[in-house]
Amino acid sequence: MNLERIKGLREDSDLSQKELAKKLNISQRAYSHYESGDRNMPLTVLIGIADHYKCSVDYLLNRTNKKEINK
Repeated sequence: MNLERIKGLREDSDLSQKELAKKLNISQRAYSHYESGDRNMPLTVLIGIADHYKCSVDYLLNRTNKKEINK
């Protein structure tokens, strides 16, 4: 997982961890642990982040550099 990519998306959107965590229905503390790599990110959170940024999970996992979802 590319945690820098996930953090960069959040920062580029001018969202705080607290704001994104609220959109994902998790606590800011839990989100902070996921973003820093202190805890493994659950699949539901990863999918929620991909949905929020309208990007593929593969992009977040660093399996591709193509952010857009194939249609």
